[in-house]
Amino acid sequence: MMSFDFSARAGAQGRSDENLGEAPAFGVLQARMGHERPGKRSRLARFAARFVVPGAQGVAGLLLFAAASLFPGQAAAAPRLTLQSGGISRSAVVVEHERLKLRRRPLVIVLHPKAAGPRGHRHSRFEEIAESSKPVFLYPEALGAEWPVAAGPDADRDVKFLRDLVDHFVGEGVADPRKIYLIGESSGGVFAFRAVCSGVGRPIAALATLGAAMPADLASCAPPPLAFIAIDHVGDPRTPIQGGVARTGDLAFNALPADATLSIFARSASCGAKREERPLTERDSRGAPRVHGAILSYSGCKMAVELVQLERSGGGPAPGHMLGRSGEGGGAPAPEFGVSHKVWEFLKRSGA
Repeated sequence: MMSFDFSARAGAQGRSDENLGEAPAFGVLQARMGHERPGKRSRLARFAARFVVPGAQGVAGLLLFAAASLFPGQAAAAPRLTLQSGGISRSAVVVEHERLKLRRRPLVIVLHPKAAGPRGHRHSRFEEIAESSKPVFLYPEALGAEWPVAAGPDADRDVKFLRDLVDHFVGEGVADPRKIYLIGESSGGVFAFRAVCSGVGRPIAALATLGAAMPADLASCAPPPLAFIAIDHVGDPRTPIQGGVARTGDLAFNALPADATLSIFARSASCGAKREERPLTERDSRGAPRVHGAILSYSGCKMAVELVQLERSGGGPAPGHMLGRSGEGGGAPAPEFGVSHKVWEFLKRSGA
């Protein structure tokens, strides 16, 4: 069973949800459904019918339509999808920019770190940056606020949750099954490695991990061909570049060296043997070039495979929570280097 809830949070965090381009309320959708051809239960109609429980559509639609008329900024809040996965009620925040377009769109799944939560992680600005391509953004909620980093029943349970989410959006004709993208930060990034190695039921087009080391027990992982980018801090002891004991929040695990992780994805992308290194240079607020670290990659790859090694002295974000304003490490991105922009540029090059 699946249901949708709406959170009226206009003006929260200094801007309305309407500016973020979320879905209109059920009443608005219900009114627009009158333009569909009779006898056809369109994807829009099916999607709208899931916003409220059966038998309540009429009343709820009228109430929400009135709310949309009186308080348009609040009616345009992001829906929270709830579904049963493995006998457990699970939730995710869903953001769709162009709900009335019937074409399938890229599905971008963002796995939050501990303490940030799916709504807090929307400070990443992905929705604002990607507005022109109108993907569907999905922010699943982790049980206990943190994604599992170790192999076992908890990881298997959450991999199934991702599979169920992907199956749902593909099955409803919303997501393009060829354009499933996964972004994970800290514990979300560690779990993203497990999800890619286990499979989520559909091919992952690209994986982006931020401040996350690949668990050592995945050394034999042979992921299907996909684009891959990892952004890590050279001096962060929680995600040691050389491998060893890594940490996310209160959890510790043995991690692979960063270059070994890069090699795993380079093999899956049929890269050549030659590894390349170039400086990571971006312009600061005055327009002057500034080196923030290095980008490691391989030549001859069918898909892009990159390891971005940030140096704090170069003006990169502080170790910890790279995308938002608070998180496991409490760090905040420096204005000179935009992690969100870097990730989205990479996903765009990978077809998003």
